[in-house]
Parts: sequence; structure tokens; C-alpha cells
Amino acid sequence: MDLNNARWRKSTRSGASGGNCVEVADNLPGVVAVRDSKDPSGPALTFAPTAWRAFVARAAGRA
Repeated sequence: MDLNNARWRKSTRSGASGGNCVEVADNLPGVVAVRDSKDPSGPALTFAPTAWRAFVARAAGRA
């Protein structure tokens, strides 16, 4: 999967100290990508947008 045009943003839950951070790119058609901000050239997980929304809702206790 080509993630070259991904616009990565840091999770709002990430601390200001730059520690354990997750970055999400949701600007790509049909996919949401997630990566570790400490390893931007490393692997990224990809999800269908509906699966990502379900995960976020469940993690936030809304599902």
C-alpha cells in the first residue's frame, strides 16, 4: 500500500514529551493508516474506515 501521500497527525492522547505516540493518517481514500511516531519509516497498520471508527468508539467506551 502506498502511504506516500499520507498526512500524519499525532494522537490527541499523546503526551507533550514525545514519548509513546501514535500517528494516524485518515486522508487516504478507503483506508486509515496508523504508525508509531518514533519510527516513521517503519511499518504502518491499515484499517477500513468503518473498522477504525468502531475501534476508536470502543476504545473511548462509546460502543
